[in-house]
Amino acid sequence: MATFHQIISQNLECSICLTLFNQPKSLTCSHTFCKDCLPLISQTQSDKKTITCPICRKGTSLPSGDVDKLQTNIPLSSLVDEVKIQSPTCTVCEMDDKSPAVCYCPDCGKYMCKSCENGHSLWKPVSNHEVVPISEVLSGKVPLKRRRKCKKHPYDDEECFCTGCREYVCCKCGMLRHSKAGHDIEEAAIHEEKVMQNIKELNRKTQSKKTTIQNHIKFIDTQRNKITIMLRKLNEDIDKTYEEYMQLLSDRRKALKSQVKHWSEKFGKELQVMEEESRRALRQMNAMEELVSNGMKVPLEKDALFAHDTLCENLKSFLGQDDPDDRSPRGVTERAQISFRRHETFNELCLGQLKGYTWGVKADVELPSKCRMECIARAPGGKMAVGSYNGGIHLFSPDGTLQQTVLKDVGVMRIGFLSDGRSVARDMNNKVSLYTPQWERLDVTFETMSSLVGGSGGLTVDKDDDIYVGYRELKKIQVFTPQGGKAVRSMMCYGYTPLQLFCFHNTGNLILTHGLAVVSLDGKGEKQNVLMEKDIYAYPAVCRDDSVIVAWVKHEEGLVSIDRYTRNLEHVHSLISDFQIKTSGRFWYNLQEFESGEIALCTPQRLYIFI
Repeated sequence: MATFHQIISQNLECSICLTLFNQPKSLTCSHTFCKDCLPLISQTQSDKKTITCPICRKGTSLPSGDVDKLQTNIPLSSLVDEVKIQSPTCTVCEMDDKSPAVCYCPDCGKYMCKSCENGHSLWKPVSNHEVVPISEVLSGKVPLKRRRKCKKHPYDDEECFCTGCREYVCCKCGMLRHSKAGHDIEEAAIHEEKVMQNIKELNRKTQSKKTTIQNHIKFIDTQRNKITIMLRKLNEDIDKTYEEYMQLLSDRRKALKSQVKHWSEKFGKELQVMEEESRRALRQMNAMEELVSNGMKVPLEKDALFAHDTLCENLKSFLGQDDPDDRSPRGVTERAQISFRRHETFNELCLGQLKGYTWGVKADVELPSKCRMECIARAPGGKMAVGSYNGGIHLFSPDGTLQQTVLKDVGVMRIGFLSDGRSVARDMNNKVSLYTPQWERLDVTFETMSSLVGGSGGLTVDKDDDIYVGYRELKKIQVFTPQGGKAVRSMMCYGYTPLQLFCFHNTGNLILTHGLAVVSLDGKGEKQNVLMEKDIYAYPAVCRDDSVIVAWVKHEEGLVSIDRYTRNLEHVHSLISDFQIKTSGRFWYNLQEFESGEIALCTPQRLYIFI
């Protein structure tokens, strides 16, 4: 019969890792698992705020998404500690006064004293058994042999398995208690062989899937190298021609290389996103495979079987997903087929032109709040936030999909984001509020001017998280810290109206739009440069590389052109020319760049995304 120590130890083992509990954490369903096993379970689930029990499938909320904050099963933890320090006695000796065990044979399932160990090693039928020190059993590194005696028939081994009850039974119990409909009895060894075959098949499919994803990652790297070679060739051609044209062509050379750099970052970012998605899938598959493979250590039963079934189902579902599509990275490379054509005459102040890549519209989306759009801003996680003055902020992905709507009861006139993910919004009354990354309002007050006194205007956040608030009527800008209170400084706009505001990422300079003009100011509010086209409305934005893009809108004709400029408002190149849009009665547009490089143009009723 099994010793008391064996019985206790087997019931103190985690159903996932199959070793003694280590810092046991209890779920709301009362099932308990090791603290280090739970993150492996949550990693295979899409909802990181809830963890599903692999035994009963019930969900448990994770406070702040952290398993450390789950309730620790203190009595169970104490019992595990007691078992670890209690050394079992020899189960081979026939004497009443048992000697302390010094080793354990997993094949025999026996504890042995030193004397019995010597006899065990000399007996030929068991000479190939691998005996382990008792310390490895007490620490939980070596699981105890699972084949045990029947509780109702203590002298009979549990050599059968009931597939309906999911438990091992002896032959007598199989005939007496498990012979009714719904019970299917098979030999334990046959059942275990089926489990092993299932695990091996899953491992085989997993290896095949991993190989496919790894090949996809290599393919992405190949495409990246192709782009790098092509862009390097562009730079070489530009440099060679520049040397012939001498210093007179210096400014044009810088503009062309800036354009190449922008494309390099754009295409590199697209490939990086694809690679990260594949690597994330690979990590998730490794985690699931590790958990499923635990079932190969020892025969499973009860809770461990339910947990193992769940893990196998999760892995099967993942393996059933479509393989990565090589067409996406190949498409990036095809769009990067750019050539350099030099000018043959030396009297032109131009090195040449880059030909090949053409910007086009990627998405044309009707906004949820028609003719109510007021602002857009680049949001964390690669999204674009569109604010509406009749309530709500709509978050769009780079492909134009509406992913979430927040602050539905807040009329949002302007919005910005701090470096830690918090957001700041300005409403119709010029009240500025601060929100957490989860869109919960913070108890922070900003002493801004009312709309009656200052009028409406722009809002932006600089690299130090200082908040700039513009006032249309006063032609003035106030600067606040995220702590709120009074403005820490003010600056005048020298007759220009700060309708929209943008901060450069690497300097303290500002860009504002004055309707028909784009104006750059230094950190003290001094005017630096002015850009304008006669009778054409200008709507600027500052890009991630501190270049400036400007949408020139011919409202009556419904035509938009988008050009790129340096931070000093020097023209670099044209992106979009005379693109037809749907207009409304409102002369109000917003321009912004996605984190991944796409350009968003927002009209009062539609969102256009260019790539």
